[in-house]
Amino acid sequence: MIWHKERNEPKVYLTFDDGPVPGITDFVLEELEKRAMRATFFMVGDNIRKYPDLARQVVEMGNSVGNHTQHHVKGFSHSCQDYLQEVALCQSQFEETIEVRPRIFRPPYGQLTHGQLKSLLPDFQVFMWDVLSGDFDRDQTAEVCLAKTKKYTQNGSIIVFHDQQKTKEIIREVLPPYLDYLVLKDFETAIL
Repeated sequence: MIWHKERNEPKVYLTFDDGPVPGITDFVLEELEKRAMRATFFMVGDNIRKYPDLARQVVEMGNSVGNHTQHHVKGFSHSCQDYLQEVALCQSQFEETIEVRPRIFRPPYGQLTHGQLKSLLPDFQVFMWDVLSGDFDRDQTAEVCLAKTKKYTQNGSIIVFHDQQKTKEIIREVLPPYLDYLVLKDFETAIL
């Protein structure tokens, strides 16, 4: 599992989990485009099925995509066989809908058993994170989310935001000033 990338250059890796979701993913894409930035979107297969045009738009705008299972399932709650079926269904959704076959994977909730990981590694690089924005935490204010995310960002950081319904309000408050902070600090953004 990869938690961060090389620490020797001012480069960070923005990632967005759980989309695509209308009204949120397109907002994220607009904000990235304003700053000529790209990101990696770990997509849920069922959301690709529901919003195929938005999934295609993510790729067409130069972003990378990764598998996040078909139904956003917890690894600890599923047998290895059932979990791998969820991953396979998501891969099929990618192939059928946007004609890509991701080679990167992120487990929902960061939950993955050793057996699941071992089974995935021949086909995927498994990316975790070293900066969790906490944008999904309804007890955390936008100010705290932004301050914390800035504080822990460093060279090689893999930063997690979410483009999902639960983060709809906070992402609008946090993402633009965070992206501006990256520009101010001369961080280059890269895709996984």
